[in-house]
Amino acid sequence: MLADCGILAPEDAEKIREGLQEILKQVEEGKITWDISQEDIHMNIEKLLHDTIGPTAGKLHTARSRNDQVATDMHLYLKGKVQELVQLLDQVQRSILDQAAAHVHTLVPGYTHLQRAQPISFAHHLLAYFWMFQRDKERFTESLKRIDISPLGACALAGTAFPIDRHLTARLLGFAAVYPNSIDAVSDRDFIVEFLSNSAMLMMHISRLAEELVIWSSQEFQLVELDDAYCTGSSIMPQKKNPDVPELLRGKTGRVYGNLIAMLTVLKGLPLAYNKDLQEDKEGMFDTADTVTRSLRILAPLLATMKVNTSAMLQAVAEDYANATDAADYLTNKGMPFREAHETVGRLIRHAISSNKYLSQLSLEEYRQFSPLFDTDIYQALDPQAVVARRTSYAGTSPEEVRKQIELARKKCVT
Repeated sequence: MLADCGILAPEDAEKIREGLQEILKQVEEGKITWDISQEDIHMNIEKLLHDTIGPTAGKLHTARSRNDQVATDMHLYLKGKVQELVQLLDQVQRSILDQAAAHVHTLVPGYTHLQRAQPISFAHHLLAYFWMFQRDKERFTESLKRIDISPLGACALAGTAFPIDRHLTARLLGFAAVYPNSIDAVSDRDFIVEFLSNSAMLMMHISRLAEELVIWSSQEFQLVELDDAYCTGSSIMPQKKNPDVPELLRGKTGRVYGNLIAMLTVLKGLPLAYNKDLQEDKEGMFDTADTVTRSLRILAPLLATMKVNTSAMLQAVAEDYANATDAADYLTNKGMPFREAHETVGRLIRHAISSNKYLSQLSLEEYRQFSPLFDTDIYQALDPQAVVARRTSYAGTSPEEVRKQIELARKKCVT
């Protein structure tokens, strides 16, 4: 760009370019030792360039500042990282879809308040996480609009008197746009805050799923079994199979939250333009990027190798009162107002509990003690498969709707 704008002689530009390419080769071959006395990466490279091509290296820094260089570095880094995270999220979603497709007809209790509520398709439950991760994917993709902007050429804060072409450097670096204000270009860290915020949201979703994996794999639930690769034994209790990876995923969420709060706190009182406080923007950004990347890389195979205990799930559905709502719906369809039906079934449930029976085990005579509207078809109405199959409203848990949801979800995957 400096040569194209007549700021550098073409032969100097070519000499600098060749020298930088030689340095890049040595970096890739691991032959470079960075010198802390040079303060930062840019001064290290300029020193190496001077050692390679001589005094001409001093012209490299024309019309730029470390302020805009560092900002450019972070934009380039996050652009690549976000694109990688979108691909990794896609892999997690595919693992969820594969499990869901295999368990459309597998029934499991749906919970509210961690109490059994209504029977649902296990696929339907898993797909709830697919859509959480879809929103994460969309948030990251949307954030690229604010990451894919070039600050280069803003210099320290006020631009430069040299006749540079900022749009040319933006195109050469693959940026979609250029900051229209030089002060904002060097002081903006909104794109990092947004990345940290999106990452915190993603880790919250991962943590919720991890918590369910911990619960489901416990001896009390036994709904799933995690592959040995993602669990450990106890140092003292040989029977233990601890869900270490889900627990670590859950625990890593806190450090990502902390990085977001730290960045917001650094920025909250900064006057324009550049301040050394902004040096604190990097450690949390890199740590969050590493944490989220590793979490997604391990989550996809963790879900793919998870074994589902369908018999335990069916037993959990059969041995509870999660079909009580359908008993009320049954009476409502027979003409009883829903509120009255709700109260009637409430009394019926208390009777069943006191009799140590489930609704399917009550006799027709027992049903009719609470309403003459009950008939022999109540047993079919309360069958768990029938209960789930009736939930045919859009996005409901019936097999038909779940299959539609899976097809819609597959169209959202990008790889």
